[in-house]
Amino acid sequence: MDMPPHDVCYRALATRDARFDGRLFVGVKTTGIYCRPICPARPAKRENVTFWPSAAAAQAAGFRPCLRCRPEISPDAAAWRGTSNTVSRALSLIAEGQLDGDLTQLCERLGVGERQLRRLFDKHLGAPPIAVAQTRRVLFAKQLIQETHLSMAAIADASGFGSIRRFNDAFKKLYRRPPRELRRLGAASPSGVTLRLGYRAPYDWDAILAFLAARAIAGVELVEKNRYSRTVEIDGALGSVTVEPGRNHLRATIRFPRVTSLLAIVARLRRLFDLDADIAAIGAHLAGDAALAPLIARRPGLRTPGAWCGFELAVRAILGQQITVTGARRLAEKLVGLEGLRLASDASGDERLTHVFPSAARMARADLSMLGMPKARIAALGALARAVATDPKLIEPAGSYEETIAKLLALPGFGPWTAQYWALRALRDSDAFPAADVALLRSPLVAERGRRPTPKALLARAEIWRPWRAYAAQHLWTADSELV
Repeated sequence: MDMPPHDVCYRALATRDARFDGRLFVGVKTTGIYCRPICPARPAKRENVTFWPSAAAAQAAGFRPCLRCRPEISPDAAAWRGTSNTVSRALSLIAEGQLDGDLTQLCERLGVGERQLRRLFDKHLGAPPIAVAQTRRVLFAKQLIQETHLSMAAIADASGFGSIRRFNDAFKKLYRRPPRELRRLGAASPSGVTLRLGYRAPYDWDAILAFLAARAIAGVELVEKNRYSRTVEIDGALGSVTVEPGRNHLRATIRFPRVTSLLAIVARLRRLFDLDADIAAIGAHLAGDAALAPLIARRPGLRTPGAWCGFELAVRAILGQQITVTGARRLAEKLVGLEGLRLASDASGDERLTHVFPSAARMARADLSMLGMPKARIAALGALARAVATDPKLIEPAGSYEETIAKLLALPGFGPWTAQYWALRALRDSDAFPAADVALLRSPLVAERGRRPTPKALLARAEIWRPWRAYAAQHLWTADSELV
């Protein structure tokens, strides 16, 4: 486990240094409780604390979560991100509830052996995969208890316990009290379930909202009054989400008929808004390049926006080939009007949110010639839709990133730029880098003696940015948009 020295960790605890929130957890030997380094409680003596790289590691060591600093809303910002894609992909699947005691199936999807996965989790998180999944489950349940008015049975289902008995037993064992005693009273929300999604500051909300606003598809997405909303379809059920800024967190209101989908919806939102980045470590690395340093100083909290759905982003990437962002958005709106499933305003909570983005199955059966696009791109959309409809796991974060990208490149219409852009946003590959991107090539910060570099030369130039090339690209894109 790559942990800072004990003295560094203790100084972070003594000063309640927010830069370490999510990077370490503090086990207090005298109380048996583990805390975030920003816990408001008086710090324990140096000799009475131990430090752990994850909440799961602290719980595996016998500590129980603090009720004051609430580890369940701590940002998931491990410092190792960008160095182990296998662990990142595994956590993405676990975050959506894809591990329920059967490690074999998870390993098969990742293309690694059980021993190797356990070794990687022990190295980076200090706990085995199943312990990480169980910790996430119980912490998510505690957040639902304290931030919503869902019934205990609904919370047990939403957090993946499978039964109210397992749910009650887990809480009595971990918190030494039944879950009902952890409930905080408050006004019930008439508009759905509202949860806090933590991150490590700084967070450039204005930049990510501007990015989403420029690409918002009318009827599917809405950006206004400092908030983002969109429609949601999961396994045939329809609803919506709305996200607004809070203090060191985003506030998400989820309107969805199935509580069992809450875990997956929260995981998607965390990816879409890039809430788990160790942005301080990323910025420190990139600022080592003198050309990028001014951009990092100007926007220290800049994130790389993710994607709500891998298939949706793949479609939008094809629509956006060789045209402007505005042109691509209009094509997406036309596609939604032709093939998007309509939903009622009582399901979305806003009469302006009228459609969900078309599924692969619907697009595979559709006549896409009405889009008015070149035949080659229409053929590419159809091939993508048929491939994903046949194999929904085609573009999931399983296997290696290289294997997933190779599958995309085998489809018509997917060149290196489209595949790398998709990997950057959909796979959350921190090192993805579309070197042939026009905006990157024209940036004066990468010019060679006043001339644009070739994609090959830009790749060589970007070596110093690894493993955070995706964030370097986002800084260059943002700077380019400010000049236009």
